[in-house]
Amino acid sequence: MHNALLNVELLDAASEPYRNAGRFAYYFARGKLRADPVYRAILELGLLRGRTRVLDLGCGQGLLAAWLRAAEHCYARGIWPWGWPSAPRTLSTRGIELMARDVERARRALGSAAEVAHADIRSASFGAVDAVVILDVLHYLDPQAQLEVLRRVRAALPTRGLLLLRVGDAGAGLRFRYGQWSDKLVMLLRGHSMVTQYCRSTVQWRTLLKECGFDSEAKPMSQGTPFANVLLIAHAT
Repeated sequence: MHNALLNVELLDAASEPYRNAGRFAYYFARGKLRADPVYRAILELGLLRGRTRVLDLGCGQGLLAAWLRAAEHCYARGIWPWGWPSAPRTLSTRGIELMARDVERARRALGSAAEVAHADIRSASFGAVDAVVILDVLHYLDPQAQLEVLRRVRAALPTRGLLLLRVGDAGAGLRFRYGQWSDKLVMLLRGHSMVTQYCRSTVQWRTLLKECGFDSEAKPMSQGTPFANVLLIAHAT
């Protein structure tokens, strides 16, 4: 299967449920899923294969759950590129989101396909899971809260459990600052107020992960964008 066709099929399947959540939710989903390389990377690298219980912290309107569901659908229909690992098969995908509007959009779009809790990741229960995904969220927490959340993530995972943490690399100069400006603009467009950001370099993030009980590797995750994002693939030790 040609990747271009796969991308169209996946994008359509993942975005369509958001028509139920309104015009903004639908077009935000299509734009984000099309432009953000992290969603493709999760499938192309097989990062969530074998991880049946997935927890998405700061899940927004539930795009990861919609994407994984669409991937299963496409794979079952044989719409899948040669050379890619099989689509992940999740038994449960849970999300935790602080913003009430995003929770409402997620629930209207996904229905019973995923559980989305309206809660603060600094205090919400994580339960026991096989993988935790945190995309572009931790820099909104102060350093002590970052530490505490990551320690609780480690406690929720078994040994060799997976954490996918996407962050901006504060050591990347102008590209990082551009990402900060873009991030603030997106927050405003989504109806959120401006908040302080607590950023780190890739080396500093990996040091923090080590302190919290993870071994990690860093992969650039800004392909096709002007940003300085990095995906930290971390396994619980």
